[in-house]
Amino acid sequence: MMVISVATRKQIEFIDVTPQVRELVRKSGCTDGVCLLYVPHTTAGLLINENADPDVVRDIAEALERLAPVTGNYFHREGNAHAHIKASILGCSQTIFIRNGDLALGTWQGIFFCEFDGPRKRSLYVKIMQENEKK
Repeated sequence: MMVISVATRKQIEFIDVTPQVRELVRKSGCTDGVCLLYVPHTTAGLLINENADPDVVRDIAEALERLAPVTGNYFHREGNAHAHIKASILGCSQTIFIRNGDLALGTWQGIFFCEFDGPRKRSLYVKIMQENEKK
């Protein structure tokens, strides 16, 4: 397992980590297999969506804010219940196929580390598994 360190700078931030994940796949030498991504934090998540137009993730962030506003009336006393809810909606893991030595993402797709309780130092765990070839 490998770890990508992510330093977030804002309370809510979507960081495109596609280049870092692609580099780990390249360095692994895996040609066909899967890339497993996992965020070990309860107030952060992972998203695969369009990375060509930054307004897409901005719209997603704003929609999540409407669903779970920072200033909502919550029972959780730490003041970050909104972050737990947003992270729960997105989830903490993604699985991406590896084909011909690269992530099998769509043309416009990117991988975003989603911070909801920053700024913080975070980790993204990456596990790359080569497909067994039968001969």
